[in-house]
Amino acid sequence: MDDTGAPVRIPDTVRRIVSLVPSLTESVAATVPEALVGATDWCSHPADLDVARVRGTKNPDLDAIRRLRPDVVLANAEENRAPDIEALRDSGIAVWVTKIETLAEAFASLERMFTHACRTGRPGWLDAAEEAWREPGRGPRRTAIVPIWRRPWMVVGRDTFTGDVLRHLGVDNLYTGHAERYPKIPLPELVERRPDLVVLPDEPYAFSETDGPECFPGLDCALVSGRLLTWYGPSLVTAPALLRHALG
Repeated sequence: MDDTGAPVRIPDTVRRIVSLVPSLTESVAATVPEALVGATDWCSHPADLDVARVRGTKNPDLDAIRRLRPDVVLANAEENRAPDIEALRDSGIAVWVTKIETLAEAFASLERMFTHACRTGRPGWLDAAEEAWREPGRGPRRTAIVPIWRRPWMVVGRDTFTGDVLRHLGVDNLYTGHAERYPKIPLPELVERRPDLVVLPDEPYAFSETDGPECFPGLDCALVSGRLLTWYGPSLVTAPALLRHALG
């Protein structure tokens, strides 16, 4: 069964994999690159990835995927739409769906994915990633808000991988108790919360030195790579050190 509890019939040997999740694409490319035959247009890592493209995570070209004759398609419960997953399954294609909201879930899910869905061993980089995240956060704990969009302003809320990553680094998301996972919050309210830190990632909205920090006068702002906050894969090996440096 995949992370959602759905039974998935996987061939004994997996030679053709299509990934509909950028971080899973990077993970497979770093582990069994010869098996990766398709990925979305948003799959940007590794930079030299040379496989068939099947459009986006929310609008995959299902016919193109079928033509690739995958042994398994890798998807994610948050990033991919249930109707697309079901349409592929109705075509007789095995679809393995991950569901990851914490670092612990990422490590467990990736091990299961490689073992059961990809029919390969646990990758060495996964061991290195777990080791990198064993070190606890240093110094006093800090509070933060994490905008992910503006016009309207949206922030990271409850039950998110991003929130758990920051928690492990000693930074507590002020909206982790919100009823929504990505709530829309008016800018004045965000400023009035007076967090210790405003974390501004470069995806999905591309916050930059000239686009974002000016909205939070008097508050410490940290520009960070969105990939380090949201991707679960080989980037987890270097993410702790890079994020500690970016967060200051």
